[in-house]
Amino acid sequence: MNWTPSRLPDQTGRRFVITGGTAGLGYFAGEQLARAGATIVIAARNEGRADVAKAAIRARVADARLEYLPVDLSSLESARAAGDRIAEFDRVDGLILNAGTTTGARDRQTSVDGHELTMATNYIGHFALTARAFPALERTPKSRIVGLGSLATLIVPLDPADLQSEHRFGFFRAYGFTKHAVHGFILELDRRLRASGTDVSAVLSHPGYAIDSLTATRGGIVEGGGAGMLLAFGAQGKNRGAAPVVRAATDPAAVSGDFFGPEYLTKGLPVAVTPVASSASPDFGRELWRLSEQWTGERFRP
Repeated sequence: MNWTPSRLPDQTGRRFVITGGTAGLGYFAGEQLARAGATIVIAARNEGRADVAKAAIRARVADARLEYLPVDLSSLESARAAGDRIAEFDRVDGLILNAGTTTGARDRQTSVDGHELTMATNYIGHFALTARAFPALERTPKSRIVGLGSLATLIVPLDPADLQSEHRFGFFRAYGFTKHAVHGFILELDRRLRASGTDVSAVLSHPGYAIDSLTATRGGIVEGGGAGMLLAFGAQGKNRGAAPVVRAATDPAAVSGDFFGPEYLTKGLPVAVTPVASSASPDFGRELWRLSEQWTGERFRP
């Protein structure tokens, strides 16, 4: 099946919370879902940037229904507070765990809670947020939790004994571990959701090699253009990289545990793909869940 954002099922009356929705993949997922009629909750640190994102969406979708939710995922206090706010919503059809960062730093940095900063932002905060927000998903029929994975899991071998880079730090290695964690979390969540009998689904996605220079221009958010021909051959813009995320959130045929990515690995239409064996392992998933509850102090029992 070919799947493009221009032919999304009608999303009128549905609400999606998107972390990191002010830029990049999160912004374009929001724009595409808003065009299909959904209400979009932009969960992000900076309200000013959220206002810019909302203006950019409304420039293309005049009647877009947009909301803002403050959250700093590097802080467990902030992630819990945002999760509690989400839990009060009358419905949440999709929780899209998109926000992500890499520090680019030479030395290991820690969050306010003492966790490696990249892991805190990309994964640990999302675990706490999801645990607190889960009641709203549970009472919404056929809701979905969508995790944003990465090709970095093909490049960075998983080291389950050093997920927070306490023994050896490299910023891309740390980033790769966060994406292994996202994979492991969503797939373990899928196993637990199936065992519980709920109709909440957990679905993975990855954008391929999505870069700003090939991205459609959005004033105040991204200025596209400038990629060389060789780079363009193996990459795509973030507007196209958002398509697997949107498919994971809305495809009526998708089931819990599915994983969507570009058909040509780094670019192309979103199709079903396979995660790396290491982060898909049930053994890794169980241990990651134990660690996540320990790191966050959240007892998450879907």
